[in-house]
Amino acid sequence: MKSVKLSASALAIIAVSTTAAAARDNVQVAGSSTVLPYASIVAEAFGENFEFPTPVVESGGSSAGLKRFCEGVGENTIDIANASRKIRDSEIAACADAGVTDIVEVRIGYDGIVFASQLDGPELTAFEPADIFNALAPKVRVDGELVDNPHTKWSDFNADLPATEILAFIPGTKHGTREVFEEKVIAAGCEATGAMEAMIAGGMSEDDAEDACLAVRTDGRSVDIDGDYTETLARIDSNPNGIGVFGLAFYENNTDKLKVATISDVAPSTESIASGEYPVSRPLYFYIKKAHAGVIPGLQEFASFFVADEIAGPSGPLAAYGLVSDPELADTQAGVENLTTMGGGS
Repeated sequence: MKSVKLSASALAIIAVSTTAAAARDNVQVAGSSTVLPYASIVAEAFGENFEFPTPVVESGGSSAGLKRFCEGVGENTIDIANASRKIRDSEIAACADAGVTDIVEVRIGYDGIVFASQLDGPELTAFEPADIFNALAPKVRVDGELVDNPHTKWSDFNADLPATEILAFIPGTKHGTREVFEEKVIAAGCEATGAMEAMIAGGMSEDDAEDACLAVRTDGRSVDIDGDYTETLARIDSNPNGIGVFGLAFYENNTDKLKVATISDVAPSTESIASGEYPVSRPLYFYIKKAHAGVIPGLQEFASFFVADEIAGPSGPLAAYGLVSDPELADTQAGVENLTTMGGGS
């Protein structure tokens, strides 16, 4: 991992005074596997540039991290949850029930979700959301009728795709990436193919049809991955016909093993995500437990360091790894400086 050293002037801008010590002297972070490499880069640089211990950063997925975050207040609970989606209302309620009432939401930038396959594998290089839906949904439209998915090869429903067996490795339900995958790919494909309209015409309510659109087949052609992207990559390595769902940054750091597909004729890149042209992108977040600020040494300093121009800006190490810098980063920095909680309080 690349070492990051900052100038004294840059550190002076970021640093704030240390407050009361606590029994635990290091910041503890858990959550999204997408945010993990960014948080790890920042944690290592923080340990190198400050007198505080290097924060402990763990993965586990957005939902798992937020669940741990909402366990309560105190040194036995984590300080920060990383997430590749916004915290849900139900999670905010669970936090409140456990005494976690002041939460600071920090948007660090943007990332894209990509479909990638073995570098020397079949030409799975151009998809529409409809293709992914037709491959992975349990029910699809065939000859105008909604039927159990009969497709076993990509070419069964799109002659431009290869005649290879359908096998997709998708993020498990505890990952924030899964929610974005469902919303921006599967749901979009359900609507584009007319399957949602057929569900409603068949008697489903609109809400039930929307839920049904997000289902994936359970016959082994769609495989949930509960681990991080390295597990998905291992599955692709051992299954030449497989396709996996990854974050753009992970793909860009594994181009010697993977080739990426376009979505709706747009190739994923930092430029196409920043412009909004690439259709499958999402903001990335971390959440701070405000009650721990001033108690866990280095917590606010770490958060401020994470979103500093020198780190999260377009010329920083996070952008070099693949993060698309947030054009509203200055507002984020102010929110962290003031520990502005969700709902606007300080």
